[in-house]
Amino acid sequence: MDDPFPLISSEKTFLYSTSEKGCLWSSKSTQLSLLLGKLPRRVAAVTIATRVAAETKSNLGQKVGYSVRFEDTTSSNTKIKYLTDGMLLREAMSDELLSGYNIVILDEAHERTVHTDVLFGIVKLAQKARTSHSSLQPLKIVIMSATMDVDHFSKYFNNAPVVYLEGRQYPVTVKHTCEAQEDYVHTCLVTIFQIHKQAVVNHHILVFLTGQEEIEAMAANIRSITKDPSFSYAPIKVHPLYAALSPNKQLDVFQPGNPNARKVILSTNIAETSVTIPGIKYVVDSGMVKQKFHHPTTGLDMLKVHSISQAQAWQRSGRAGRESEGFCYRAYTKAEFDCMIPNPVPEIMRTNLAGVVLQLLALNINLLTFDLLDKPSTELILEGVEQLKFLGAVDEGDEPVLTDLGKQMALFPLDPRFTKVILAASEFGCMDEVVTIIAFLSGESIFINNLAKKEEAAAAKAKFASSEGDHLTLLNVYRGFNSIGTAKYKFCYDNFLNIRNMEYAIKVRQQLLEICQRCKIPFSSCGEDTEKVRKCFVAGFFMNVAELHRDKKYWTLVKKQVVNIHPSSVVSGSMPSLVLYTELVRTAKTYMRFVMPIEQEWLDTLAPENIRNLSGILDVD
Repeated sequence: MDDPFPLISSEKTFLYSTSEKGCLWSSKSTQLSLLLGKLPRRVAAVTIATRVAAETKSNLGQKVGYSVRFEDTTSSNTKIKYLTDGMLLREAMSDELLSGYNIVILDEAHERTVHTDVLFGIVKLAQKARTSHSSLQPLKIVIMSATMDVDHFSKYFNNAPVVYLEGRQYPVTVKHTCEAQEDYVHTCLVTIFQIHKQAVVNHHILVFLTGQEEIEAMAANIRSITKDPSFSYAPIKVHPLYAALSPNKQLDVFQPGNPNARKVILSTNIAETSVTIPGIKYVVDSGMVKQKFHHPTTGLDMLKVHSISQAQAWQRSGRAGRESEGFCYRAYTKAEFDCMIPNPVPEIMRTNLAGVVLQLLALNINLLTFDLLDKPSTELILEGVEQLKFLGAVDEGDEPVLTDLGKQMALFPLDPRFTKVILAASEFGCMDEVVTIIAFLSGESIFINNLAKKEEAAAAKAKFASSEGDHLTLLNVYRGFNSIGTAKYKFCYDNFLNIRNMEYAIKVRQQLLEICQRCKIPFSSCGEDTEKVRKCFVAGFFMNVAELHRDKKYWTLVKKQVVNIHPSSVVSGSMPSLVLYTELVRTAKTYMRFVMPIEQEWLDTLAPENIRNLSGILDVD
């Protein structure tokens, strides 16, 4: 095997280690894990498995394979398996000892996703349990990270030894804005063209943005500018990079392009770690990230765009120094950088824990006593337990125990509320419709936000709009797409729909239907009687209800918070008296997204007593 990296001689040291810290860009992900690898992101699992298969001169799916959602390339001959943290956690639910593996490598530990933090505890338990099983080899654990609190990790894993790797990182010149910027997206766009006008064309640009909509909007703007007859510079090839892209589209980013065109990669934080994009000389950092936060005092789950941490800022800037000296342009001041928190808040400390509690209870583990690297607040844990009790997944006793319904819910890779909606659909006879809607809610938006053709895009969406709300609007889109035959690309183009996101949602739909089949949940359809669909959502999301009061504002029933219907909602102009929402987004205001009007009598029938009694008790002048 070719050995261009400084790691291969250190392999044995890692085999007998349980904790390790690597310097940035040491290529540890591709070489150390010639054993087994777990990565937090789909794109990393796919690209690294592909690279390792090439380095070991084997076909992907034989000696080396990967397992991600919707795709499993492994076989009975596979010795090295890459999979996402979510996939490994699902495996652990059916095999607590992880008996199929001798070595588990948890890569990118610094990302601290909920699944990764839970896996730290799971593999630690499995390692201890396997010492009493003579038929199984001891489980070896390797933790890999570019940046992490080494002492914290080492202590957690029983004072495990630490190995530091000398990485290859070229100097990166970091530049900040002189003044705070009102519009970071515009600042990034201007910076891209300033670089393009001055830099050598085969030096490519990596831009960090917060999400797909932002990325696609900027991609459209760049393409529009470069197509203008007055644009006299070298061509630009724009490459979006985000989780919802198909694997082939993600891999396009890493392929050599036209030597006479500059690649501009517009990425979420997916490109911060795990993978190296060839030819990157410049990084443009928005300084922002989109993350989900749960507030136990308000009970609200919100997607929030906020500042990154200093550690994330250094991770991003380092991407410019992988192959040669580079430059990082930050769309924020040095003073703003100094005010950033040192490290990101672990997801398990800021998220709704109902799903985590459900998964752990399925493993007979109580989160209150589970040995986690960082413990969430007792308030956050108990709130997750309480939500599961409301959903009927946990018994009302002092010790949380899954009900039969809860055991069934744990089989679905979904938020427990969505699973409850699916199980309600089996009673109401609308499985087809409910599963379809939930699948479309599981990915990025299917609607293209084309700023240049805003009115045309709005008119196209209006053709599918349902008076029953955004969820039924998604169902109308699917029905139109499904009935069109082979002209699906034209259908999406004409209606400003993202074909990749449509295809992703349809894959999720198929996966959910297969799980339903395995659970012996009968397939059913309600046809045009879609009131049943809304009742099912009330059965799962009764805590996500807001009421219109005399002050013409919406107030949530449970925590009495002021919320607003998002302008993109099809019901934004009709102001129903009682609405259900499945997502909150915080910008200048708190907006409800994916909204449907509901009836009070549905709450009275389908919600727990302490929830349904809240309606109408707030008197606002």
